[in-house]
Amino acid sequence: MVEGTLLYAQSGGVTAVINATASAVITEARARKIKVLAARNGILGALREELIDTSKESPAAIRALAHTPGGAFGSCRVKLKSLEADRAKYERLLEVFKAHNVRYFLYNGGNDSADTALKVSQLAAAFDYPLTCIGVPKTVDNDLAVTDTCPGFGSAAKYTAVSVREAALDVAAMAETSTKVFVYEAMGRHAGWLAAAAGLAGQTPEQAPHLILFPERPYDEPAFLAQVKKVVDKVGWCVVVASEGIQYADGRFVADAGGGKDSFGHTQLGGVASYLAGRVKNELGMKVHWTLPDYLQRSARHIASKTDWEQAQAVGKAAVQFALKGQNSVMPVIVRSSDAPYRWKIEAAPLTKVANHEKKMPNGFIRKDSYGITPAARKYLEPLIRGEAYPPYGRDGLPNYVALKNVAVKPKLPAWEG
Repeated sequence: MVEGTLLYAQSGGVTAVINATASAVITEARARKIKVLAARNGILGALREELIDTSKESPAAIRALAHTPGGAFGSCRVKLKSLEADRAKYERLLEVFKAHNVRYFLYNGGNDSADTALKVSQLAAAFDYPLTCIGVPKTVDNDLAVTDTCPGFGSAAKYTAVSVREAALDVAAMAETSTKVFVYEAMGRHAGWLAAAAGLAGQTPEQAPHLILFPERPYDEPAFLAQVKKVVDKVGWCVVVASEGIQYADGRFVADAGGGKDSFGHTQLGGVASYLAGRVKNELGMKVHWTLPDYLQRSARHIASKTDWEQAQAVGKAAVQFALKGQNSVMPVIVRSSDAPYRWKIEAAPLTKVANHEKKMPNGFIRKDSYGITPAARKYLEPLIRGEAYPPYGRDGLPNYVALKNVAVKPKLPAWEG
């Protein structure tokens, strides 16, 4: 084991349980007498040398972090380019690491974060700097390769399934004289995992959601409208769940907002639920309501999945253990060993097999008519939303979430001008 400091950072869209991973990282490192710094706002904090001394936090605060949503140290959407294109930034990172004796770098995020961790490890090797880099999985999109599931997804999936079931009861009660169609938009740019999770809300064709639109299947508007009418004629009302990333057959996003690209280089999407609702109203003349849960689906800690919460902590603990063993350029991934009873374990996977790979819904998980999930998908999804990991509540009826001190470490280098 190399003596030194561990630097932890959070990246991308946060989840209901990413702080549970952070809590596990800090707790495990403390148990092994390893100092932990956290970068403020992800990789930006590392570049700017804006580092947080987690030793200033009490054990109680770190424990409370495990049931607090958001990103305790701040996150960012910043994707570093290739080693050649962004070499100055990578070299700056090494300068910061050297200045603070950082020998372990844990980057908690999705696909782009895994790529960053991999590139940092490659540069450190080229400069002969002893640095162990670990990518720590996190994303509600559930699109990371190798791992059976991604911490953050199970809780967002549970929120989605519960919300769709509850909203469906509302629609059913009012359908005779009011809303006939309800459209729920789920996150998922290229992979329909969260939309699929909504399928857990119902067991029969008459139960909601009646129609699910996946980005893995091209959007056919005439066929979709015909299906909506068919369901309303049969059931009396219709609940539609649409993934934000559904596309036409030519690859255009249905909800392309025309707003260019975000900081990760992804097309800025603009709300597929409102679009679909408008088409149903205009073409079928039905009263429609729609919703865009947006941040709610990924921040809903009050209804977090216990399975997800436990897995989020497990990958954090394993990340520290892998780092201290010198297992460079790996990610702790979840491996399913049994469906019934549900059993899983943590193993190390090379970042080369995770970075720049995307896991989409298998064909066998989507019904042949393209509008629902199969029994195989249900078998995969159900264990991931099981159990409740409620946060403690105060006398005011609200969850007790912790706000860390986030005491800054004194910079040792000139300010970054990048």
